Amino acid sequence: MQNIVILISGRGSNFEAILRTSREENWESACNARIAAVISNRPQAAGLDIARAAGIEAVAMDHKAYDSREAFEAELADIISRYDPAVIVLAGFMRVLTEGFVSRFEGKILNIHPALLPLFPGLNTHQRAIDAGCRVHGSTVHFVTAVLDGGSIIGQAVVPVLPSDDADALAHRGLVYEHQLYPKCVRAILEGRVRCEDGRTVCNDETARSLTIFGC
Repeated sequence: MQNIVILISGRGSNFEAILRTSREENWESACNARIAAVISNRPQAAGLDIARAAGIEAVAMDHKAYDSREAFEAELADIISRYDPAVIVLAGFMRVLTEGFVSRFEGKILNIHPALLPLFPGLNTHQRAIDAGCRVHGSTVHFVTAVLDGGSIIGQAVVPVLPSDDADALAHRGLVYEHQLYPKCVRAILEGRVRCEDGRTVCNDETARSLTIFGC
């Protein structure tokens, strides 16, 4: 069985989307995979209750209880390793991971960023897209590297930027398609249709098309 470990800091709406899709598509049968654990750096994160209700192991780790980022990550890595994960999914995990942690799980960590990378890495992406006069915006699933939002791209969802948009409206429009894109990308990894080689994403044309979503 291929284990998925999901890291969250709050409710984890993308975690919910992956959970829902995994059940609707019966990933245990279709790709021999399951969500083995959900881990949060905030003990009160609502996503932990969602995981427990779904019968998934939920682990709370308060990052403030550790003397350093490295100490927190060392224990986090040890806990993750117990599940021998095929993929580690960051779903609203609000911690920047160090090079040491990323290298331990190289090619296995995925993140979703609310912009069309390489445009607008970092925060406040929706307002920055509006301020730049972009006509399209969206989200990107990528492999995680030590460079913030700098890993190779797996899939993207594109939405229009409308003249009436503010940051909240644009974020809401994009989130709908994030919830479609992220499960597709996770499943593609589990099925071996996407992999990371020498810092580049490798897949065929059919898979690349399936991981490009155009919203409205």
